[in-house]
Amino acid sequence: MDAANSSERARVLLADDHVLVAQGIEMLLLECFCNIRIVSDGQSLVDEVRRDPPDVIVSDISMTGMSGLDAMRALRGDGIEVPFVFLTMHADPELAAEAIEGGASAYVLKSSAGEELVRAIFEVLAGRTYVTPTLAARTIRASAHRAHGGQSAARSMPDAALTQKQREILARVAQGLRSKQIAFELGLSVRTVESHKYAIMQEFGVHSTVELVRKAAHAGLIAIDAPP
Repeated sequence: MDAANSSERARVLLADDHVLVAQGIEMLLLECFCNIRIVSDGQSLVDEVRRDPPDVIVSDISMTGMSGLDAMRALRGDGIEVPFVFLTMHADPELAAEAIEGGASAYVLKSSAGEELVRAIFEVLAGRTYVTPTLAARTIRASAHRAHGGQSAARSMPDAALTQKQREILARVAQGLRSKQIAFELGLSVRTVESHKYAIMQEFGVHSTVELVRKAAHAGLIAIDAPP
């Protein structure tokens, strides 16, 4: 099965307590996914996943009764690791950081949904993390602040393990810059930037930008208070 067919056949569970919103999202997703179920609250989400786990969950955060975050925590407590994509109106980097740290794979704003939601689901199905670009940099810093404040200064790796160029790239990643922007600023090719970024992530043993910045902050390699 090729990637396109695999994604099309992915089973999506959609949770939103606003019927019209849920129906609109369903119509959008039906352009790329053929198997979509809908529930209207957090408890129904938990019950449905326990009964028949989907490949990915798209959930609002604020719902009647149990919230999307609480539903995710309940499922994680059961050892169920179905990826969560939160689709929400809350443009709060602290809430986004809480969601990602709690085990979510993506955080997308309803105001910027559409093709972006589909892209986020594809990223999640590929094993990656996605945060709405307008929130990404602030979410990374919020996550770094939370982790830095709650743990002692155990160093993940020595400063000498990175080259000067890699430290420059890492600093710009922490500011929320994309590889194309970093390449322009440093006079490098995008492929070179991606290669350095991959090497840095390998050194830290992480698989997402949020994790990378959090660990780099713990190691003292970046300033978590740096402006975007």
